[in-house]
Amino acid sequence: MSTLRWGILSTANIGMDTVTPATQQAENCEVVAIASRNADRAGAAARQLGIATSYGTYEELLNADDVDAVYIPLPNDMHAEWTVRAAAAGKHVLCEKPLGMTAGEARLMADACEKAGVKLAEAFMYRHHPMWVEAVRLIRAGAIGELQAVQSWFSFFNDDPENIRNRRENGGGALMDIGCYSINLSRMLFQAEPIRIEAAVHRDEKMGIDTMTSAILEFPGGGQAGFTCSIRAEEYQRAQIFGSNGHIEVAVPFNNPSDHPGRIFLSRGGDPPAAPDTETVTFDPVDQYTIQAELFARAVLEDTPLPVPIDDAIANMTVIDSILAS
Repeated sequence: MSTLRWGILSTANIGMDTVTPATQQAENCEVVAIASRNADRAGAAARQLGIATSYGTYEELLNADDVDAVYIPLPNDMHAEWTVRAAAAGKHVLCEKPLGMTAGEARLMADACEKAGVKLAEAFMYRHHPMWVEAVRLIRAGAIGELQAVQSWFSFFNDDPENIRNRRENGGGALMDIGCYSINLSRMLFQAEPIRIEAAVHRDEKMGIDTMTSAILEFPGGGQAGFTCSIRAEEYQRAQIFGSNGHIEVAVPFNNPSDHPGRIFLSRGGDPPAAPDTETVTFDPVDQYTIQAELFARAVLEDTPLPVPIDDAIANMTVIDSILAS
């Protein structure tokens, strides 16, 4: 088998607008089916995206013999149930982030997939963008000296009470939706788990979800990461990485548009802070969702390890749990 045959479990916007079209562009992938809990909605989605088969239930898709893997863009509170069901049906799973509602739930999902002999990955697509691959390479190579700190911001405005991001029962809130990126980024760069966490969480009095959360993570050796995420602020994102003799800034670090070049700014030497010597490194536009699908498919087709082991997703969820508990 040289092509991974995908089924899309839901007609959620992120799947319809970004992930599914990107997966259709992957050289080693074919999207063969899409499911909804409404047959008419599934049919309309299939026609819109040019998918051959639609199903009016998720169970029908999981029982389809021509589906090898599923992408799950369901609300956070449905990730565990349908990942476990997919594993039982022998389907590999790419699940939207965060993996579960708690670290315990994420572990249950991982265990179910391991028992079934299928692969499970969390959909942190940003890690595969060439600009992040290069930024990580530069840091590992000592381009900015010893890594000291990571600062990031991720925000957009959404106060629609009907949107799942504003519904606590669905696992909504700023931290679960976008703060998880900053946590994941910090852990990736430090290659470690935080040993101490301090946080401030502001909740909407009516909705109960966090609308703005800030946290400081301390890592072994004294490294620190700080971030703020908000779903009640201007749409904006940035990431800055500071070393002992330089720093890197990544423009649009998390969901850089597929038609927009990637850019990182490497500063070292010169006359900082007013006039540092800064080099801009530009990357051709790419679709990081397509890269994600290709890498996942390659791991399945060649039966090789995934680029990021699923234990990373459980560890990320552990930090989320700690911040919300604070």
